[in-house]
Amino acid sequence: MSLGSACWLVGAGALAGVVGTAGGITSLVSYPALLTVGMGPLAANVANLVALVACWPGSALASRRELTGIGRLLALLLPVAAAAGGLGSLVLLATPPGLFTRMVPVLVLAGSVALVAQPVVMARRRTRGRANGGAAGVALGVWVGVLSVYGGYFGAGSGIMLLAVLLILHDPRLPQANAVKNMLIGAGALASAAVFVVSGPVVWSAVGPLAAGLVLGSLAGPAAARHLPAATVRWAAAGLGVILAVELWIHPG
Repeated sequence: MSLGSACWLVGAGALAGVVGTAGGITSLVSYPALLTVGMGPLAANVANLVALVACWPGSALASRRELTGIGRLLALLLPVAAAAGGLGSLVLLATPPGLFTRMVPVLVLAGSVALVAQPVVMARRRTRGRANGGAAGVALGVWVGVLSVYGGYFGAGSGIMLLAVLLILHDPRLPQANAVKNMLIGAGALASAAVFVVSGPVVWSAVGPLAAGLVLGSLAGPAAARHLPAATVRWAAAGLGVILAVELWIHPG
């Protein structure tokens, strides 16, 4: 890893940390940054998932206000996210590399569509109202598990999907739901990283600078979620995702 590539990954990680912890999709910035320094799709995905652990401490520290009083909810959902994230990473390691390469453009495009569709989901939530407490709790646990499996497998889009679910089933306030989302993503990323460290190849020369940038960005992301126009973050990340999906479809290797 050259000095220029390392500096590029630090900068991309900082931007990704802001985008992701503010309510966007971290991997739609960090994953293509890894590809641009010459990594293959599978190696880049593993490095990205391991580096995402770095977002957890910063976002937790910056979201202390929003996380106050929800310790019981986190105690129930964090183990689900961790177990499901680890399972998703095991599935990734069992997937033939060629199959993963063909699936990546579809996964990136799905994440972009989910990001753009967030306002529609919110509008339907306001129309229908929140589900009943018991049913909502069960549904929330199921959705956290399903989306965390996907997050451990690839990740791009899982955060925004989790955010939409939390806004519907837990708390309609964006900063509060976003703070919980960041904690769940962090738990899943930690379990994924553990799987890859033990069983999979990790390019640490790429993980290090990307993680350093993610730490910096994640400290600013929750504050940005309180102040930045959500549409700006959403459309910028989604546009990048569509461009990336097209590029990977044309040049899959």
